[in-house]
Amino acid sequence: MTSIKVWLKQIRAPFLTLTPISVLVGVSVAVYESYSINALYLALAFIGALLAHIAVNVLNEYFDYRSGVDFKTVRTPFSGGSGVLVEGLLSPRSVYILGLACVAAITAIGGYFWYVHGPAILPLGALGLVTVYFYTTHITRSPLLCAIAPGLGFGPLMVMGTYFALTGTYSLAAGLASIVPFFLVSNLLLLNQFPDVEADSHAARRHLPIAIGKKGSSEVYAGLLVAAYLALVISVAVEVLPYMALFGLLTLPLGFMALRGARKYYDQIENLIPVMGRNVLLTLLLPLLMAVGIIVS
Repeated sequence: MTSIKVWLKQIRAPFLTLTPISVLVGVSVAVYESYSINALYLALAFIGALLAHIAVNVLNEYFDYRSGVDFKTVRTPFSGGSGVLVEGLLSPRSVYILGLACVAAITAIGGYFWYVHGPAILPLGALGLVTVYFYTTHITRSPLLCAIAPGLGFGPLMVMGTYFALTGTYSLAAGLASIVPFFLVSNLLLLNQFPDVEADSHAARRHLPIAIGKKGSSEVYAGLLVAAYLALVISVAVEVLPYMALFGLLTLPLGFMALRGARKYYDQIENLIPVMGRNVLLTLLLPLLMAVGIIVS
C-alpha cells in the first residue's frame, strides 16, 4: 500500500484531472458534429492522453533530480515537484523506466490509430512525443517554447488528437475549441514557475519569469487569460462553436480574482499560493463548462 501511495505521489495523481477534461473537449466537438463515439477508440485516446501526462510528470521529475533543481526548489502545493526522488522513496532508474514505458505505450496507441485512420495522425503524434520527452531537457531553455509547450500539449495536441481518434479527420471546431485550454494550461505552468525562478536559473533554464522577470510575466499571464475568454467568445460569434459553449463564461469571477492576484502578488510567494490554487481551478472549470455546453447543444 505504501508503494502504491509513493507511485501515486510520483506521477502527481491529483494533477492528472486535467487530462480527462482536455479529452472531454475533443469528445464534445465530435458529439456536437454528430459522430458516433466508438468506445474502443475513446478508451485508447484517453489512455494515450493519460500516459502522455504521466510521462511528462515523471520524466520532468527524473531530469530535475539529475540536474539538481529539485534540491533547490521551494516546494508548494502546485510547483516544485513531488519530492519523491529527493527523499529517496524511489530509485531514479525506476522512475525513468516508467517514463520510457509510457512513451512506448503512447507510440503503440498512435500506431494503432495510424493503422485505423491513416497517416494524418503523424504530425500530432510526432510533435507530442518530442514535447513529452524533451520538455525538461531542451524546451525549458527557450522562453517562447517553454511558454507554449504546456498549452500545446493539453490544447491542440490532446483535444485534436482525441477528435482525430474518434473521427479520423480534423475540423475547425475542434481546432478553435482547443485554443481555450491552450491559453489556460500555458498560463497554469507560467504561474507555477514563479516560485522556481531561483532554482531554475541555476539549471540553465530560460522560461519567461527568468527571461523577463515576474512582473513582466504577470502581465503575460493577464494577457493569456483574457485571450482564453476572447477565443471562446469569438469561436461562438463566428458560429463555429454553439452558443451554449459560453457556459465557460460562468468562470469569469474566478478568472478576475486570479488575474488580480497574479498582478498583485507576483513577488510574494506566500500570497501567490492561493492565487495558484484559483488558477488551477479555473484551468479545470472553464474548458469543462465549455465542453458540457457543447455536448448539451
